Amino acid sequence: MSRIAKMPVELPSGVEAKFDGQSINIKGAKGVMDLVIHPSVKIVEEGNTLVFSAANAANNSAWAMVGTMRSLVNNIVKGVSEGFEKKLELVGVGYRAKASGNTLNLTLGFSHPVNYELPEGVTAETPSQTEIIVRGTDKQKVGQVAAEIRAYRPPEPYKGKGVKYADEHIIRKEAKKK
Repeated sequence: MSRIAKMPVELPSGVEAKFDGQSINIKGAKGVMDLVIHPSVKIVEEGNTLVFSAANAANNSAWAMVGTMRSLVNNIVKGVSEGFEKKLELVGVGYRAKASGNTLNLTLGFSHPVNYELPEGVTAETPSQTEIIVRGTDKQKVGQVAAEIRAYRPPEPYKGKGVKYADEHIIRKEAKKK
């Protein structure tokens, strides 16, 4: 049995969960999100906690799915109550970012500027020209947007130039010797 599946999900104050057949609707201060629960997973609400179990306790793959569904529900609860954010840094001479509305304008050393359209539910903010903060309620969307922005110019190992996560450490290579 999975250790993660055994842990209940605490619902903070202001967050409420509603069940409709095999789907769960979680509503909080930052928004509302839905998730379709796998048929092999049962969820029981006890007070302000959600307890997960397998419909068929003998099946090991059912317990693996219980752990997965518990993690997904926990991410939704955290997203609608606190939200998620990823910080990116631009390293390089002339590398700049500017958020304007639903578009992120990037200057990354190409012959043209890069305009990235943000998907619905995700916002970007630029406290300085070399910092980008991506925020949203859906953990997967926030991570995907940050990865797509980073993919325009990943950090290179010689000078470390490019778009990197704020907590990422770039392993440097030594330049070729004569």
